[in-house]
Amino acid sequence: MLKRLRSLGCGISIDDFGTGYSSLSYLKNFPVTVLKIDRSFVRDLAHNSGDRAIAQSVVDLADNLNMRTVAEGVEEPEQLEILRQIGCTYIQGFLFSRPIPADQIPTVVSRLNRPA
Repeated sequence: MLKRLRSLGCGISIDDFGTGYSSLSYLKNFPVTVLKIDRSFVRDLAHNSGDRAIAQSVVDLADNLNMRTVAEGVEEPEQLEILRQIGCTYIQGFLFSRPIPADQIPTVVSRLNRPA
């Protein structure tokens, strides 16, 4: 089923990579396109060298497998800067927006795309 979805152009993400039931075997058995770095590794990114090493390793692994990365739970500018430095593809978190109704998405995206 996952291969059919990929053939239709859909991406496949592994959420919370590195925690719970996520496994390296998924990377060879499923057509994964994105690894999501769990927020537990992002939370103390600026103050915990172990978290930074794990985040960097996930980014490197994804790069080597032609995948992208998403960091979850980005709430501080310092976290964003570190994630940029290590090459994380995308970020998500309250730094940019709290959850909002669908009809407000164009306004928020427009605001985020304005030059500073």
